[in-house]
Amino acid sequence: MNPNGKKIVIIGGGIAGLCAAVYAQKCGYQVEVLEMHDMAGGLAMSWRRGAYTFETCLHWFFGSDPKGPMYSQWAEVFDINRLTFVDLPEFARLETEDGASLAIVTDPDRLEKELLQRAPQDAKAIRRLTSAVRRLRTFKMPDPSKSWMENAPALLCDIRSLLLLRRLTRTTFREYGQQFTDPLLRDFFAGGAMSGISAMAIVFSIAWMSTDEARYVAGGAQAIVRLIEENLARLGGRVRFKSKVERILVENGAATGVELAGGETIKADWVISAADGHATIYEMLGGIYADEKIGKAYRTMELFPSYVQVSLGVALDLRDEPGNLTRLLNSPLQIDPETAAKQVSFRIFNFDPTFAPVGKTAITCFLPTRAFAYWAQLRVDDPERYRDEKHRVAEAVIDVIEKRIPGIRAAIEVVDVSTPASIARYTGNWKGSMEGWLPTPKTGFRPMPRTLPGLSKFMMVGQWVSPGGGLPSGLMTARPAVKAICKEDHVAFTPR
Repeated sequence: MNPNGKKIVIIGGGIAGLCAAVYAQKCGYQVEVLEMHDMAGGLAMSWRRGAYTFETCLHWFFGSDPKGPMYSQWAEVFDINRLTFVDLPEFARLETEDGASLAIVTDPDRLEKELLQRAPQDAKAIRRLTSAVRRLRTFKMPDPSKSWMENAPALLCDIRSLLLLRRLTRTTFREYGQQFTDPLLRDFFAGGAMSGISAMAIVFSIAWMSTDEARYVAGGAQAIVRLIEENLARLGGRVRFKSKVERILVENGAATGVELAGGETIKADWVISAADGHATIYEMLGGIYADEKIGKAYRTMELFPSYVQVSLGVALDLRDEPGNLTRLLNSPLQIDPETAAKQVSFRIFNFDPTFAPVGKTAITCFLPTRAFAYWAQLRVDDPERYRDEKHRVAEAVIDVIEKRIPGIRAAIEVVDVSTPASIARYTGNWKGSMEGWLPTPKTGFRPMPRTLPGLSKFMMVGQWVSPGGGLPSGLMTARPAVKAICKEDHVAFTPR
């Protein structure tokens, strides 16, 4: 690493911001990351409550196969060999309150066999599903750091997968489920707040989890964040916490730095925003560089929902329970005035021994909602009722899990509830969204521009330029952004 005398300020210390910082520091830039929270990670967050750790992000880590292309790119930003990977044999398990159960296992051969035994009348649709999973297991994702022309030869060699992806991308999760007659199979595909997502996302998820490409990381998202942060510090980069950016400074059409809450200004040769897209464009830049295309996106494109999360620390060894459990309710659970859940999903962290003392278990319950305004306003206008509502939802969730695991209520040692207001407060994510743009058949997975019209020396990275979000979007947008900066500055891009 040879210092090149130029400075980059990065807004946001989530995965995207940290990855961009590592790449920039390796290329000789002086890097300063500004994070509004008191710890790095953004939405890739876990936190301690007493003896328990609760996770709100990582379901699996894409890029865990040492032979895969993503593994080598993750290795550019942190020592990936220090992670401990865990294989999860089940993608999900659905259960009714009447005792019916459906396991969606990740092995396609076993999945096909078990589904055919359960629903022989759906044989054609089942084989279509498992065939798609097998096909996408071997599909090589395009290298985001390369152009379409550079990726084209490899893609054209797998034209059958491209045709399959085209069909899946144009079909919603809900529509895909309509080919099944088995009620639990239909519920798996048709239920939930994200049933409008492209079917490609779910088939790819199962396919990756059936290989070494997508495994859970012991310690959750923060295990990854800490290693990237550690590498950045080793390279000489800096993260400033409790540093909220109010304004991006612009002179003669070029970003020249930022102004923090409180008035401090920080000058830089480049500004990279890895923060919330809406806040970046319409608050930090005052909407000046939002053309009609950008405005239409923020007016019309669908977001991932926000959520209420009820987290429980339980003094029970639940090693024999499914890790990802969805209960289908006879009577909907009222989350807020706008949202009633017919499905309640639990993650029973019996697969992560770092989250609870021996013989005990951390459990989280994820409750999607789009009622961000309700929770945000309630927290400000009526704090006592806000607390009461959190307690009400927690008690309702405990009632659900008590029916499934009798006696669990008496073993609960910790109860923690976060709401859409919590997400906005700690991450600044627009409308408390759990990620960013929802990849629907209408929007697809096409990336958004990383630059803004009329503004130079500025880049955006992260989930707001990559529909679908997730940890990979941070790496996959940070790398080409820093590469483009290096090209403009006539600086060698040295990622390794």
